[in-house]
Amino acid sequence: MNRPFRILGLQQLAIGGPDKSALASLWVDLFGLERRGTFRSERENVDEDILVLGSGPTAVEIDLMQPLDPEKKPRVDQPPLNHLGLWVDDLDAAVEWLSANGVRFAPGGIRVGAAGHRVTFIHPRPSPESPRSGEGVLIELVQAPPEVRAAL
Repeated sequence: MNRPFRILGLQQLAIGGPDKSALASLWVDLFGLERRGTFRSERENVDEDILVLGSGPTAVEIDLMQPLDPEKKPRVDQPPLNHLGLWVDDLDAAVEWLSANGVRFAPGGIRVGAAGHRVTFIHPRPSPESPRSGEGVLIELVQAPPEVRAAL
Protein backbone atom coordinates (compact mmCIF):
# COMPACT_ATOMS: atom_id res chain seq x y z
CA MET A 1 0.00 0.00 0.00
CA ASN A 2 1.17 3.48 -0.80
CA ARG A 3 0.27 5.08 2.55
CA PRO A 4 0.95 8.87 2.69
CA PHE A 5 1.54 8.91 6.46
CA ARG A 6 3.27 6.94 9.22
CA ILE A 7 2.12 5.91 12.67
CA LEU A 8 5.12 6.82 14.81
CA GLY A 9 4.31 5.47 18.26
CA LEU A 10 2.03 5.46 21.27
CA GLN A 11 1.01 8.93 22.40
CA GLN A 12 -1.42 8.07 25.21
CA LEU A 13 -3.58 5.60 27.06
CA ALA A 14 -6.86 6.88 28.49
CA ILE A 15 -8.25 4.95 31.42
CA GLY A 16 -11.65 5.66 32.96
CA GLY A 17 -13.31 4.88 36.25
CA PRO A 18 -16.27 6.10 38.26
CA ASP A 19 -13.82 7.91 40.58
CA LYS A 20 -10.39 8.90 39.28
CA SER A 21 -8.96 9.03 42.80
CA ALA A 22 -8.84 5.22 42.85
CA LEU A 23 -6.95 5.29 39.55
CA ALA A 24 -4.58 7.97 40.90
CA SER A 25 -3.90 5.82 43.95
CA LEU A 26 -2.50 3.15 41.63
CA TRP A 27 -0.84 5.24 38.90
CA VAL A 28 0.50 8.15 40.99
CA ASP A 29 0.90 6.80 44.53
CA LEU A 30 2.00 3.24 43.78
CA PHE A 31 3.53 3.44 40.29
CA GLY A 32 5.02 6.92 40.85
CA LEU A 33 3.90 8.64 37.64
CA GLU A 34 4.01 12.42 37.59
CA ARG A 35 0.79 14.43 37.30
CA ARG A 36 1.36 16.92 34.47
CA GLY A 37 -2.03 18.62 34.42
CA THR A 38 -5.79 18.34 34.37
CA PHE A 39 -8.56 18.69 31.80
CA ARG A 40 -12.26 19.20 32.33
CA SER A 41 -14.96 19.35 29.65
CA GLU A 42 -18.73 19.49 30.12
CA ARG A 43 -19.24 18.69 26.43
CA GLU A 44 -17.10 15.55 26.68
CA ASN A 45 -18.44 14.73 30.20
CA VAL A 46 -14.90 14.29 31.51
CA ASP A 47 -12.76 15.27 34.46
CA GLU A 48 -9.25 13.97 33.91
CA ASP A 49 -5.76 14.00 35.35
CA ILE A 50 -2.95 13.93 32.81
CA LEU A 51 0.08 11.89 33.88
CA VAL A 52 3.37 11.29 32.12
CA LEU A 53 5.25 8.01 31.70
CA GLY A 54 8.86 8.44 30.60
CA SER A 55 10.51 11.67 29.55
CA GLY A 56 11.30 13.78 26.54
CA PRO A 57 9.39 13.84 23.28
CA THR A 58 8.62 10.11 23.39
CA ALA A 59 6.98 10.17 26.85
CA VAL A 60 3.55 8.53 26.94
CA GLU A 61 0.57 10.38 28.40
CA ILE A 62 -1.67 8.41 30.77
CA ASP A 63 -5.09 10.04 31.20
CA LEU A 64 -7.12 9.10 34.29
CA MET A 65 -10.74 9.98 33.58
CA GLN A 66 -14.06 10.04 35.37
CA PRO A 67 -17.41 11.25 34.07
CA LEU A 68 -18.56 14.63 35.38
CA ASP A 69 -22.09 13.25 35.43
CA PRO A 70 -22.42 9.44 35.51
CA GLU A 71 -25.97 9.73 34.13
CA LYS A 72 -24.84 11.46 30.91
CA LYS A 73 -22.98 10.30 27.82
CA PRO A 74 -20.28 9.88 26.83
CA ARG A 75 -19.34 7.61 29.72
CA VAL A 76 -15.55 7.92 29.84
CA ASP A 77 -15.42 5.07 32.36
CA GLN A 78 -17.08 2.53 30.05
CA PRO A 79 -15.07 0.69 28.91
CA PRO A 80 -12.34 1.27 31.51
CA LEU A 81 -9.64 1.32 28.80
CA ASN A 82 -11.34 4.25 27.08
CA HIS A 83 -9.01 4.82 24.15
CA LEU A 84 -5.44 4.84 22.96
CA GLY A 85 -3.68 7.62 21.11
CA LEU A 86 -1.19 7.16 18.31
CA TRP A 87 1.31 9.71 17.04
CA VAL A 88 0.94 10.26 13.29
CA ASP A 89 3.37 12.25 11.15
CA ASP A 90 0.68 13.83 8.90
CA LEU A 91 -2.81 13.88 10.40
CA ASP A 92 -4.51 15.50 7.41
CA ALA A 93 -3.07 12.96 4.96
CA ALA A 94 -3.98 10.11 7.33
CA VAL A 95 -7.62 11.21 7.64
CA GLU A 96 -7.99 11.72 3.89
CA TRP A 97 -6.40 8.37 2.99
CA LEU A 98 -8.13 6.36 5.74
CA SER A 99 -11.51 7.87 4.87
CA ALA A 100 -10.99 6.97 1.22
CA ASN A 101 -10.25 3.44 2.38
CA GLY A 102 -13.54 3.10 4.28
CA VAL A 103 -12.49 4.01 7.83
CA ARG A 104 -15.24 5.44 10.04
CA PHE A 105 -14.29 8.47 12.11
CA ALA A 106 -16.14 9.63 15.23
CA PRO A 107 -18.10 12.89 14.99
CA GLY A 108 -16.15 16.08 15.62
CA GLY A 109 -13.50 15.93 12.92
CA ILE A 110 -9.99 17.20 13.49
CA ARG A 111 -9.76 19.47 16.50
CA VAL A 112 -7.37 20.53 19.27
CA GLY A 113 -7.27 17.95 22.07
CA ALA A 114 -6.66 18.25 25.81
CA ALA A 115 -2.86 18.25 25.41
CA GLY A 116 -2.95 20.98 22.74
CA HIS A 117 -2.28 18.74 19.73
CA ARG A 118 -4.54 18.36 16.67
CA VAL A 119 -6.49 15.09 17.02
CA THR A 120 -9.29 13.02 15.56
CA PHE A 121 -10.82 9.69 16.55
CA ILE A 122 -11.41 6.47 14.64
CA HIS A 123 -14.80 5.10 15.65
CA PRO A 124 -14.79 1.75 17.46
CA ARG A 125 -17.58 0.36 15.26
CA PRO A 126 -18.11 0.33 11.50
CA SER A 127 -21.14 1.67 9.67
CA PRO A 128 -22.71 0.69 6.34
CA GLU A 129 -21.07 3.73 4.71
CA SER A 130 -17.68 3.20 6.41
CA PRO A 131 -17.10 -0.53 6.94
CA ARG A 132 -13.69 -0.20 8.62
CA SER A 133 -13.27 0.88 12.23
CA GLY A 134 -11.19 0.48 15.37
CA GLU A 135 -12.63 -3.03 15.74
CA GLY A 136 -14.10 -2.26 19.18
CA VAL A 137 -11.37 0.19 20.25
CA LEU A 138 -11.64 3.99 20.12
CA ILE A 139 -8.37 5.16 18.52
CA GLU A 140 -7.15 8.74 18.70
CA LEU A 141 -4.83 9.92 15.94
CA VAL A 142 -2.59 12.72 17.20
CA GLN A 143 -0.55 15.06 15.00
CA ALA A 144 3.05 14.60 16.13
CA PRO A 145 4.90 17.89 16.68
CA PRO A 146 8.35 18.34 15.10
CA GLU A 147 10.28 17.15 18.19
CA VAL A 148 8.29 13.90 18.31
CA ARG A 149 8.68 13.31 14.57
CA ALA A 150 12.45 13.83 14.92
CA ALA A 151 12.68 11.45 17.91
CA LEU A 152 10.59 8.69 16.35
